[in-house]
This record gives sequence, structure tokens and C-alpha cells, in this order.
Amino acid sequence: MLLTIDIGNTNITFGLFDGKALGPRWRIRTIHDKMPDEYGILLDQLFRHRGYQPEDVTGIAIASVVPPLTPVFVQVCRDYLGRDPLVVDARVETGVRIRYENPKEVGADRVVDAAAARALYGVPACIVDFGTATTFDAVSAEGDYLGGAIAPGIGIAAQALFERTAKLPRVELKRPPSVIGRNTVQSIQSGLLFGYVGLVEGMVARFKAELGPETRVIATGGLAGVIAQETDVIDVVDPWLTLHGLRIIYELNRGAH
Repeated sequence: MLLTIDIGNTNITFGLFDGKALGPRWRIRTIHDKMPDEYGILLDQLFRHRGYQPEDVTGIAIASVVPPLTPVFVQVCRDYLGRDPLVVDARVETGVRIRYENPKEVGADRVVDAAAARALYGVPACIVDFGTATTFDAVSAEGDYLGGAIAPGIGIAAQALFERTAKLPRVELKRPPSVIGRNTVQSIQSGLLFGYVGLVEGMVARFKAELGPETRVIATGGLAGVIAQETDVIDVVDPWLTLHGLRIIYELNRGAH
């Protein structure tokens, strides 16, 4: 089985593939100062809880936007799974040409998402990733990664309101009864949810103006489903898009790895 690992600033996501089928998947909190043994023991427990053994893993692919944790997980893979992982970087074949001015500035997850969108949903595409940041990525009709836009994530915005104001509370992100909030909690929920819906709709319109009206819009990340329920501009919701992209890239590099 192939283990895919997406190391993000807020969460680390794991997925086990049997061929092209995505099986068990896990999402844990990113803790930057955890030691390899701590992550290794946790991963072993997650496997065994679902009836899997470390020796079931025959390959590993990693995408990371947290450089200090990349070598930590390379060591975890070697010590606890007995395998060297494929770490997606500029030297790895992704099937995607990067048209960014400096390709090294592009996060591995954004390239992996582009590879998945191209293979699974078609191009041109606009990928909206609701992570620590809300990112918009453009993939051309030729399947090239063109670039995109980066905005603060919903969680960051909510945390900033709580930390930078004296009286505004921390709130659960869910749909309020109406756009016009009748109390402080509802007002914050409205501003966060519908404000980000407006952001998505406006950015998608601008991306389509440059990429073409046939552009497919794919939403991913933990909050993709929440936002997609409030707008008709999103064509596909795939919360595990990065894991699928890692599988696709691993298969491209299987002979070389």
C-alpha cells in the first residue's frame, strides 16, 4: 500500500492507497517541535487502530510546506516503516510545468494539487484550497501551473478577531440563521462564512476571465464543503485532493525511486 503524507502548517494529513483507491485517512494537528519518535509512535497507533501494520506500506510520498518537519518525517518513515519516502520537490517529476517566475517559491502542495486536478478533473482549472491560507491556483488548458493568489485563511481571520479585540469571542464556524446577525456570535459567523464566500466568488470570476469560462473550479481543504454549500461557483469538492496528487506523482516516479 502507498502511504501519502501532506504536511501543512496547521494539520498533517495521512492517506493509505490500495492501488488508486483511497482507504483510511487521518488528520492530526501539526506540532512543530515533536520528535520523530513521537510522530512515529502516533502513526503506528493510527495504523493499528484501523487494522493495518507498518509492513503493509510498500511506498511513501510526502508533500511538505513546513521545512523543519520534512527531515523529521523522512526519519519517521525510515525508522518506523523501513522505507525512504519520495519527497516532492523541484527534482521530482510531477507532470506539471511550473510557469511561476521562481518555481522554487511554489509550495509543494500547490504543485501536487495541480497534478491531481489535471489528471482527475480536467483543465483549465482553478483550485481553491481552504487551509491555513486560502489559496487560489491556476492551471492552464495545457496543464501548466501558472500561479495564483494567497489570502489569509478563515481560521487565521477568526483568530485575529478574537486576539485583536477586547470583546469579540472565539466562535464556531457554521452557518448563522441569516446574513444579518442578531447577536455578536452570529455577526462574526456571517462575516467569516459569507465574507469568504464573496471572496471565492469574486476571485473565481477573475480567474475565469483570464483562464476562460470553461475553467473547472475545484475546492479542497477541511472547510471546502462548508463554503461550497453557499455558492454555485465550485464544481468539485475534493477534501483529499493533495493525497490523490501524491499518489499520481509517486506513480510517475516509481521507476526512479
